[in-house]
Amino acid sequence: MKNARAFQLLALGTLGGLGTLLATSALAQDPTYTYGGLSVGRATANINEEGITARQLGGMARPPAVSSISRDDKDTAYRLFLGYQFNRNIGLEASYFHLGSTGFQANTTPTGQLNGRLAVQGGGLDLVGTLPLGEQFAFLARVGGQYAKTRDHFTGTGAVVVSNPNPSSRQFNYKAGVGLQYAFNPNFLMRLEAEQYKVSDAMDGHERIRVYSLSAVFPFGTGATRTAAAPEYRPVAYTAPPPPVAAPAPMPPMVMTPVAPAPAPMPAPVTLRRVSFSAESLFGFDQSALRPEGKAALDTFARELAGTQFEVIVVEGHADRIGSETYNQKLSLQRANAVKAYLVSSGGFDAGKITTAGMGESAPTTKPEDCRASLGMTALRSCLQPDRRVDVEVKGTRQ
Repeated sequence: MKNARAFQLLALGTLGGLGTLLATSALAQDPTYTYGGLSVGRATANINEEGITARQLGGMARPPAVSSISRDDKDTAYRLFLGYQFNRNIGLEASYFHLGSTGFQANTTPTGQLNGRLAVQGGGLDLVGTLPLGEQFAFLARVGGQYAKTRDHFTGTGAVVVSNPNPSSRQFNYKAGVGLQYAFNPNFLMRLEAEQYKVSDAMDGHERIRVYSLSAVFPFGTGATRTAAAPEYRPVAYTAPPPPVAAPAPMPPMVMTPVAPAPAPMPAPVTLRRVSFSAESLFGFDQSALRPEGKAALDTFARELAGTQFEVIVVEGHADRIGSETYNQKLSLQRANAVKAYLVSSGGFDAGKITTAGMGESAPTTKPEDCRASLGMTALRSCLQPDRRVDVEVKGTRQ
């Protein structure tokens, strides 16, 4: 009972934590994706064998006394699941589970035995909260509902006569759990979890089953293995050369009249400076707020442009190909806007002459064959580092 009470407190804490994640998830959006997986582990049942035995023997005219009870409360459990990750913090997961079977043997006086086994299976729907602990580790907390069927089988020997040998029950109850997740690469994750299910014992009682499991998770469509599309081939139509043109008749001699020289044309705007800043030098991981080091780099850039006559400054944000295209474009534009805002507020630049663009993953400097998903998440992110950048181009006229 102490373990059950502790798990109830843990479930309440899980609900509070999920509420916090829901409230803050908009601050740190991550790619959305669908995933599936398989979980295998050990189920331990906390069954009230004394109460079940009393209810079974209660149907006898003169029930025997129970002298001892032996338990078999552990079995293998498995779960198949399919989920959808809304962002880096919140997901929804549907599952089918089988919690194995648990049994007990009650010995009675006069001599007799009551043998019972309970098997539980069903389906669940969980809200899953994820709290990243680094690039690859994450803390998981889940809470949800489950609809389970419990099937019992009882036999009696000697002085024991079973009144209901095969009772069953279907009920809706809660489930909750916590765990850790490790991402080997964008397409394969592992989870280590502890969960608790509240189920019916099919004898007018409720029991709790704890499951400690290891899960393999397979995301679909995370964007980590996308490659750039090949350019479309467009055939060029053949155009016959124009017919030869007759030579013009000689012109009569012209009399040259001196005229005043025309004013020199205004010089066309040229690119005066182009600088590429790595995203890591300006921003934190998955962030669009400038770090102190990033502000210092932009201060140096602004000093170098002091006194320059410029007509336009173009700021382009770029991202790597990990994650969805929509998310990468949004983050790259946020970073470009952050650079513009700092140049205007701290560098004294004219905001009307600075344009920004979020290029997302559309203009990588790396090649898909050089940075493959099979490298693993850490190596892949390191390989794609040149793609995460902010380019600043200054156009103007030289004096």
